[in-house]
Amino acid sequence: MNRRDLLKALMGGSALGTFGGLQALMSIPAHAAGDPSYKALVCVQLFGGNDSANMIVPTDSRYSAYQSVRGVLALPKASLVPIGAQYGLHPALAALEPLWSRGDLGVVSNVGPLVRPTTRADLVSKTARLPDNLFSHSDQQNLWQSGGSSVLGRTGWGGRLAEALGPDPVFAFGNSGRLGIGSARSTLALPGPGSDFAPAGLASNWGGHPARKAMLQTLASTPRSNKLMNAFAGIQNTALSRSASLAPLLKVSPSNNPSEILNGPFQNLSGALDSDIARQLYQVAKMIANRQSVGGNRQVFVVAQDGYDTHENQLTRQGDLFAELGPALAAFQAAMVLLGMEDSVTTATLSDFGRTFKPNSSGGADHGWGNHQLVIGGAVQGGKLHGSFPELALGGPDDFGVNSWEYQGRWIPTQSVDQYIATLARWMGLSDAQVLSLLPNLGNFTVRNLGFV
Repeated sequence: MNRRDLLKALMGGSALGTFGGLQALMSIPAHAAGDPSYKALVCVQLFGGNDSANMIVPTDSRYSAYQSVRGVLALPKASLVPIGAQYGLHPALAALEPLWSRGDLGVVSNVGPLVRPTTRADLVSKTARLPDNLFSHSDQQNLWQSGGSSVLGRTGWGGRLAEALGPDPVFAFGNSGRLGIGSARSTLALPGPGSDFAPAGLASNWGGHPARKAMLQTLASTPRSNKLMNAFAGIQNTALSRSASLAPLLKVSPSNNPSEILNGPFQNLSGALDSDIARQLYQVAKMIANRQSVGGNRQVFVVAQDGYDTHENQLTRQGDLFAELGPALAAFQAAMVLLGMEDSVTTATLSDFGRTFKPNSSGGADHGWGNHQLVIGGAVQGGKLHGSFPELALGGPDDFGVNSWEYQGRWIPTQSVDQYIATLARWMGLSDAQVLSLLPNLGNFTVRNLGFV
């Protein structure tokens, strides 16, 4: 498929007409026509524990087992969006189907925090070494973000990755937790479109507060006798200077800049820019489009969507979240194609944990373990599911429960967070030795590259 056809598939005919036709779409600045030296990783955190058992559903002979156990949470087979002969997407994620068909969307199956490969036999024999505090939101978020098996880790794998790659911090437009914290850098938290940097704003005149700007710069650049204070001041000084340079770019939004080239993807996919997750991805797209002025050829971005702790009323709540997430991810990928950067940018989801396959009595599902993740980009080995899909049987070989009263369908991960992150880190350019340093637990796994990108 050539680039013109690809844009049609991503954006739809009406989007092309609204945006001013193919001529406008193809009038991309020379600096935005692809950049083989540049790579960016975009981490999409789905806070609360996404129930991926309803995100990716088997539509072959396994559907009857799915329907039987899921009960009130089972999605009608006819409502699922086919992705291949064996699986279907949640209907609210229909905007992602063209990405699957084109090979730009893959599913990494049953991923979760592990100390080492773990089976149900290990649990029965009580020989399993388990990560800290399974099924706890805060602890499992920490494990996903730190890239380890201890919740006491102080840094995040994203921060350590950014430090290994170059001078830039992790850029976050949503809650990043500890993911972006490095040993010598903090996450640079950035605002949404149309906003100044709080509290005073960091436009050219700092929101009319030049005296405040001068005071903060003086405080950040004044040497101290305490090394810790100097280190903190250095981080603050860097944040102030980077924020000031980024402010004019980040404040741009479609509402106040109708000629912005990224309007097309974000305004014409089912109102995609109406959601917070889409606005965050729009900000990331602007930074990638202006990567030469932002600086650096390896960048890590974090965006986030909250609300996935669906203990009750899950069908409605998850459907509403996916109705925002699907168009937002599709719009972002359309923007990358528009910029010629689809092969240089990979988007990957992360979430606390999966949810129990067996529903609870409140129309929801409780805290689980293994979880499916989405990976998107031109470099992704898409159109396929990577890894083994869990057997949909309570008390079966993939169920964490040892005793019958524990049979809930908390799937034991067959692929670790470490392996998932390592695959992304290698694509970003780290050597085998650097990846092992980034993720010390990785040495416990024979397979260290899952091959999805």
